[in-house]
Amino acid sequence: MPALLPVDGLNRMNPPTAWLRLAATPGITPATLRRLLEALGSPEAVVNARPDRLESLGVPSQFSSALGNDESPYLAAALSWLEKGTHRHFLGRDDGAYPGRLEELADPPPGLFVHGRIDILEDPMIAVVGSRNPSPAGLDNAFEFASYLSRCGLGIVSGLALGVDGRAHQGALAGGSPSVAVCGTGLDQVYPPQHRDLAEAIASRGALVSEFPPSTPPRRENFPRRNRIISGLSLGVLVVEAGLRSGSLISARLAGEQGREVFAIPGSIHNPMAKGCHLLIKQGAKLVESADDILAELRSLIDLDSRAESRAVEEPENPDAQLSTEYVNFLEACGHDPFSVDQVVARTKLTSAEVSSMLLILELRGFVESGPGGRYTRVSKRS
Repeated sequence: MPALLPVDGLNRMNPPTAWLRLAATPGITPATLRRLLEALGSPEAVVNARPDRLESLGVPSQFSSALGNDESPYLAAALSWLEKGTHRHFLGRDDGAYPGRLEELADPPPGLFVHGRIDILEDPMIAVVGSRNPSPAGLDNAFEFASYLSRCGLGIVSGLALGVDGRAHQGALAGGSPSVAVCGTGLDQVYPPQHRDLAEAIASRGALVSEFPPSTPPRRENFPRRNRIISGLSLGVLVVEAGLRSGSLISARLAGEQGREVFAIPGSIHNPMAKGCHLLIKQGAKLVESADDILAELRSLIDLDSRAESRAVEEPENPDAQLSTEYVNFLEACGHDPFSVDQVVARTKLTSAEVSSMLLILELRGFVESGPGGRYTRVSKRS
């Protein structure tokens, strides 16, 4: 067995406790773990149980003999990952640094592998989640809301996925508060690989966390499972954009079951990525038009830095203040749904050339974005 390194203030190297053996062994789902603990009483009793007893409780036969085996390749992979670098930790459920909010879950993970800071996992945080294929406005909202809330002192939790998740993490880093990425793989790899640099930035200022042991590949079933940790670490979940089949709705459902706040940003009735948010609002999620709507709900639960909060609320009330009256009126005529040049011509009685010229200026200044089919989308300049 690889030699364990001592605790040095950077690494948190625990001996192979029962919780680490459970976390390092594949095939033990949250439901299986619950059955094991109910039947056998303690994690130590589970790892010392006979393989046939474990198999009768749902542990796949190919993994049942690995739990109590010091030569288990799964345990060796976990210990090797822990030893290879600084700021790598395993937090078992018996560890004082294990996040208390996760203990409230019906199916808490046996432990968390963490790359980064373990001291932030109890900080007030909000999850920001949404589609992997959002609209341009959805990407802007994810970044701006996360940045705003980060400046107010809230940590941002998300899943490192493409689309809304990635922009939320980027917004958190821009805002200055730590971000936590809950991964659906082992932490010896980054998925998606396009987010390798982003993952490194998160680990240096916040934390990457996973219940999955090192060497776990990106399996489809892992990502819905990790959603309960995204919501579990958070005081609430903000859904930016989501289709009706989006995994973000799983996070929202879990948040509601866990007693967390659920927030949703409404969108155009013509945007399929807004339908999931509209469904959540119909089901009781709080409709959010600005980040202040979220702060108002969470203020009784958290003590935000007053200076950061005052900086946030002192931002201009009118995001179009830097525009002339002519352009402000023009934007109002454009509306908030996707629109074409011909539609704006009909609304304003301007010529096509005049409308195209004004749209070009607004696009260069970041107030509208062009999209497929010659249509434009108005961009929010403020969360």
